[in-house]
Amino acid sequence: MDFKRVVITGVGTVNPLGNSVDEFWKNLKNGVSGAGYITKFDPSKHKTHFACELKDFNSEQYIERKEARKYDLYSQYAIVSADQALNDSGIDLEVVDHDRCGVVWGAGIGGIQTFFEEVRDYREENPRFSPFFIPKMIANIAGGLISIRYRFRGPNFTTVTACASSSHAIIEAFNLVRLGKAELMITGGSEASVNEAGIAGFNSMRAISTRNDDPKTASRPFDKDRDGFVIGEGGAAFIIEEYESALKRGAKIYAEIIGGGMSSDAYHMTAPDPEGYGAGLVMKWALEDAGLKPEDVDYINVHGTSTPLGDIAEPKAIIKTFGEHAYKLSLSSTKSMTGHLLGAAGAVESLASVLAIRNNFIPPTINHFTDDPEIDNRLDFTFNKPKEREVNIALSNTFGFGGHNATVVFKKI
Repeated sequence: MDFKRVVITGVGTVNPLGNSVDEFWKNLKNGVSGAGYITKFDPSKHKTHFACELKDFNSEQYIERKEARKYDLYSQYAIVSADQALNDSGIDLEVVDHDRCGVVWGAGIGGIQTFFEEVRDYREENPRFSPFFIPKMIANIAGGLISIRYRFRGPNFTTVTACASSSHAIIEAFNLVRLGKAELMITGGSEASVNEAGIAGFNSMRAISTRNDDPKTASRPFDKDRDGFVIGEGGAAFIIEEYESALKRGAKIYAEIIGGGMSSDAYHMTAPDPEGYGAGLVMKWALEDAGLKPEDVDYINVHGTSTPLGDIAEPKAIIKTFGEHAYKLSLSSTKSMTGHLLGAAGAVESLASVLAIRNNFIPPTINHFTDDPEIDNRLDFTFNKPKEREVNIALSNTFGFGGHNATVVFKKI
């Protein structure tokens, strides 16, 4: 069958590098770290005392205070990102067919802050749960709230695949539009895991950095001395629609989505396949879906979490998938700056990929000090300094606990 072309016509974000797309891109280009000591709670009894928190976030610019109290932070991040994207798109809500507009959102955990607070308060002082406990907590509620806000009655669901959640959301929204099952979709993801439960849980797994003496250099993707990722928070949203419709209304087009790949490691609950088999497979499927050859790709925003095992497996997968062209690719891990946004990682990193295309500019992988002999450093990881480069095709990789892998392919238009 003939697929419809799908383009991005609106973007929005709140994340550790900024509460707008412009602020995010400025700090990304300049190699700014979003990490710092935790301000949301006293972290002294935990092994990790830092995270990549949002700065000066104020939901009341978008959500009435009375309503905001009903929403977990992850939902607030979702609504604000979606509002920004919709405003950016110039969509006239009086004109669109609301029955043909939908939302596919990604979240790895959902309202973990709400869950933690309600259980803590019940145990310590309050023998009752809030009537908003369940709707604030569930992972699908952010997508539901976005659809209610705009009366979008088309497809609406949430993808929950750990760190790959919002990449899967983008792929599913893309499929709905290219198959003609929707005319316009809001997609992306959000997460709000900078809290005691999030820090303590990942500490117990030994998954996050404990470099408390220097938080800003703690996220060190592909560095020999990396000791885990840095938790981040926030969200990002995209307005995607059919290309001809976007042209007809004179929309600003950021990029085209031309493919998506999905695979499973089928290996371990939390560790990647050491040879990167599933990671290679997902990039292969993504290229096939997009109708591309390996040499067509210019840039990959890699998963690059700064974990000991993951940072070895992904470069192996890239070399196997791209062959000699792997050494001509530009690679970067923007998690070195934003931290790891878990279920929102794919959305924020897809946004970085789209902006790289739009600006012909590769953001850096900061905090590289020592080469790891187990990693092929002939690959161009864009260490420490950004570079200007023509970017026509970009991939965004995300790999989640459980072996869930997703790759999204973007093209200049």
